[in-house]
Amino acid sequence: MSNQSMTTKLTRTKAIEVLCNYPFKFGHSVGFTLLTELHNKWIKEMVFGKDDKTLQAHRGSYKTTAVSIALAIIIILYPNHKTMFMRKSDDDVKEIIAQVKKMLENPVTQQIVFAIYGVELKIIKSSAVELTTNLTNDPRGTAQLVGKGSKGSLTGKHFDRIFTDDIVNVQDRVSKAERERTKTVYQELQNIKNRGGRIFNTGTPWHVEDCFCLMPNPKKYDCYTTGLITSQELAELKERMLSSLFAANYELKHIAAEDIIFKNPVIGGEQTLVYQARFVHIDAAYEDNKDYTALTICRKINGKYYVYGRLWHKAVDNVKAEIIAIRQKFCAGGFYCEKNADKGMLAKMLKLEGERANTYHESENKYMKIVTYLKWEWSNVIFVDGTDKEYIQQICDYNEFAEHDDAPDSLASYIRKLYGGVQYQAIL
Repeated sequence: MSNQSMTTKLTRTKAIEVLCNYPFKFGHSVGFTLLTELHNKWIKEMVFGKDDKTLQAHRGSYKTTAVSIALAIIIILYPNHKTMFMRKSDDDVKEIIAQVKKMLENPVTQQIVFAIYGVELKIIKSSAVELTTNLTNDPRGTAQLVGKGSKGSLTGKHFDRIFTDDIVNVQDRVSKAERERTKTVYQELQNIKNRGGRIFNTGTPWHVEDCFCLMPNPKKYDCYTTGLITSQELAELKERMLSSLFAANYELKHIAAEDIIFKNPVIGGEQTLVYQARFVHIDAAYEDNKDYTALTICRKINGKYYVYGRLWHKAVDNVKAEIIAIRQKFCAGGFYCEKNADKGMLAKMLKLEGERANTYHESENKYMKIVTYLKWEWSNVIFVDGTDKEYIQQICDYNEFAEHDDAPDSLASYIRKLYGGVQYQAIL
């Protein structure tokens, strides 16, 4: 339904009918044109259902989009209801609150509200985590929509509706402590739900013992039933992802993590293939014989990643001169290093030697980075002559519980930086 057809001669009855019976068409009108009749069913259950419910759906199924549309509709149709929206992190929450605000400000929404109430919709209270409109007349002054990260305080809060969305994520897959923390937070939600209220959960399972085992009335939509991903796209995803991750994220089932991820490395390219690379990536160790310092130089040529890698069981301070000599030998553009552990001191040290160095803050889970970016491109990786055998072996020995991961982490970081990280993030 177009903006014009939505709003032409819009009556109160028609406006209510659209929001109640065809919310996915409302979604189309405010910019979410890929929603289907399936999403219409989801949104209606989110807005009008009564009991606590759980919707599990595969990655890329637009379930969060459906939640954001449901939140906007609840603000319009149930203006005195107090709703909380929870995700894993505060930043994730802010993104959805901003999305709901944008929907409410859309001219289509404005005309729908005017048709229903005869008033102009105004947002009278707005922040990164709260929204209130002039439709409410609740004397308590509580915001209509409140966003919370799962680590925020819930003390003293009470809500008629609570939505959890992706409060289970990769952290719950790799950390038992995080799984237990998430479960504790979820159980606390029952204490802040008003009498007669409900909790609606959406997300994708990551581990057989994650919080979804506590969530009631689950309805599952795997990648084979929604029709949202073509068979060719699924085949490509399955080829390039770990079987355990594909099963969890797309088939909504759990299988054991693989012991061997990176098989049959290709070795034998000439070193000249990596000359004049844009930078040298350093994954630094800070104590001898405790961890490894890994160095990676990489160039992409005709779809192939030519990699020169070195690995030392030494602190980076003790191989600094060799690292600089390697950078000079390959005429690489400069150094690129994570600053989480040393607050950027390695980069400062290299700059004092006359080298160029840039830093980055790592916020992505290391395991997911490796099995996403490096796994995706593994069939295109060629190790050039002179690469340390230990560097290659550490990559081939890597699994979810590996003691050492410096070489695969360095190479995965390199691939993410240069060649399409946004694309890979989108498929998970």
